[in-house]
Amino acid sequence: MDAPDEVAGAPCPSCGTPNPPGRRFCRRCATALNPAAKPEPLPWWRTVWPFRRRVRASSGRAVRLLVILAVVVALCAGAVLLLPAGRALFEDTRDKLGKFKPVTPVGIRASAETPGHPAKNTTDAVSNSYWGAPAPGASVTYTFGKPFRLVDIVITNGPSRNPEKYHSQARALEMDLEVWTSDGERQTKRLTLNDKPGDQPNPTGISDVKSVRLTLRSPVGLTSGRQLALAEVEFFQRS
Repeated sequence: MDAPDEVAGAPCPSCGTPNPPGRRFCRRCATALNPAAKPEPLPWWRTVWPFRRRVRASSGRAVRLLVILAVVVALCAGAVLLLPAGRALFEDTRDKLGKFKPVTPVGIRASAETPGHPAKNTTDAVSNSYWGAPAPGASVTYTFGKPFRLVDIVITNGPSRNPEKYHSQARALEMDLEVWTSDGERQTKRLTLNDKPGDQPNPTGISDVKSVRLTLRSPVGLTSGRQLALAEVEFFQRS
C-alpha cells in the first residue's frame, strides 16, 4: 500500500485537508482555498438613499451633492417659514400665563362727536360719561407713547355701566378694529359686542402697537334724538 502523500500547506477551510501552496481549490473536496474577502458592511448613513450605492470613481457624486444641497435648502426654508408661527405661539402662551396692566393713550381723535360727549370720555375711567357719535361709521383713534404688546381691549358699550341708563342711547353691536404697529403694518379685526351693560373683553395679542382705531358698526336703538354711545375703552399690555 502506498504511503499517504506528505503535504505541507494551509488546511482546507471545509475538510481540513492540507494543500500545497498555490492551489486554488482543495485537492480533496474542491472547496475554494482563497475566497474573495467579503466587503465590510456599509455604515447606516450609507444605506439611506442617495448614499446607499458605493461610489465608483465619480459615478453619481454630482447627483448626490445636488440632492444634499436641496435638502439643506428645504430645511432652511422650512425654518424661516415656521419661525413666525413659533414666535406667535410663544407670545400667545406668555399672554395666557402672564398678568396684565392698563396702558393709557397719549392722544385721542374722533372723526365725529356730539356736543358735550367728546371721545376723550372713553378713557376717563368714569362710567357715567361717554363718547357720542351721530351715526355709524364714526371712528375714534388712540395713539400711544411707545410700542407695546396689546393683549386685550375691554369695551364698555352704551352710555353707562348702569343697567337703568344703558338703553337711554343707541349702541354699536359691531366695531372695526384697526391696529398699526411700529413698522407701519396694519392689522384688522371685526369685534362683535353683546347688547348689555358692563365690561366686554376682546383678546388681541398684537405686538409693537402704536395706534388703534375703532369704527362703530351695526347700531341698535338709534332713533331721532339719540346718539351712538361708547362709555369706556381700556387697553391692556403684559406686565
